[in-house]
Parts: sequence; structure tokens; C-alpha cells
Amino acid sequence: MSDAALALAAQLRGFDRSLPMALLRARESVMAGFRASLGEHGVTEQQWRVLRALDHADASMVVGELAESTLLLGPSLSRMLASMVERGLVTRTTDRGDARRAEVAITDAGRALVAEIAPESEWWYDHIEAHLGADDLDELHRILGRLADLDEAAKPPFAAGDHASSARTSQQTSRREGTR
Repeated sequence: MSDAALALAAQLRGFDRSLPMALLRARESVMAGFRASLGEHGVTEQQWRVLRALDHADASMVVGELAESTLLLGPSLSRMLASMVERGLVTRTTDRGDARRAEVAITDAGRALVAEIAPESEWWYDHIEAHLGADDLDELHRILGRLADLDEAAKPPFAAGDHASSARTSQQTSRREGTR
């Protein structure tokens, strides 16, 4: 490992202070209860997100909008929708003018499933609120909202894959300056 790479590694915060890991641990802790409850109803957490988004929209949604609102990748969502259509939970219709554009809507059976799961889902929310307290839960939502708005366009001073070239350039500059 180069000196520059070692210097970067030495600056890396401790694994116990990794925000992505803390968020993943919290997500898994929260989702464990929801996941078990959803599993009893034969629904995955991803399918639940789709049902909730469609139920909340109270109208059909274009597949791309649905993918964005549920944080699902298009190909995964397409496969999932096929099984949900088969189960009668959603409908999928293709735009006559543009075969690439499809809309998805929740069916009465899908709404009934949401209504059936809702009390269990709300119990888990109440459990979380009892654990954190209403004020902390509100604060958590506020902070997570701010994190979700993090500037995705922000670029570090080096582009992806440029770490090695940055280190090499830094080493070459140091050598040149040392030989002057």
C-alpha cells in the first residue's frame, strides 16, 4: 500500500462511528418486527412498500414514479409487479400511445391486504415510539429527512477511481520537490 493510501486509511473514522453501518443496524432492528409481521401475510417488505405507496397515492402511478418513491430498481420492481398482478394485489396497464410507459394501481384485494396488515404495522410504530419517545421519534424523522436531502451532486476532490492516481501524483510531486 502506498504512503498516500496509508495516510488516507489512517484518517478513516472508526468502524464503530460509520454512519452507513449505524443506519443499517437501526434499519435491521426496526425492520425485524415488520418483516415477521409481513411474512405472516405472505408479503415482502418491498411488496409492502409498493402497496403502501399505491394506497397512499390513491391513484395509479407510472412505474418509474413508483420505483423512485419505493426506492426499488426498475428491473426488480417489474418482476415484483408481475407476481403482485398474478396475486390480484395490483393492476398494470400499458399506455396505448407509448408501450414503454406502464401504470400500476392497487386493487380492492390489495387495499384489503393493507387494511389487514395496518393494525400490526401501527403496533410496531407504537412500539418504536414507546422506546424512543414521541419527541425523539419526531427528531429522528427530521434528521433522516435532512440526510435524505444530502446533496447527491457533491463530489469529493477526487473522482471515483482516482485515489491511486491522486496518490501517485502526490508522490511524484513530493519526489520532484525533494530533488530540487
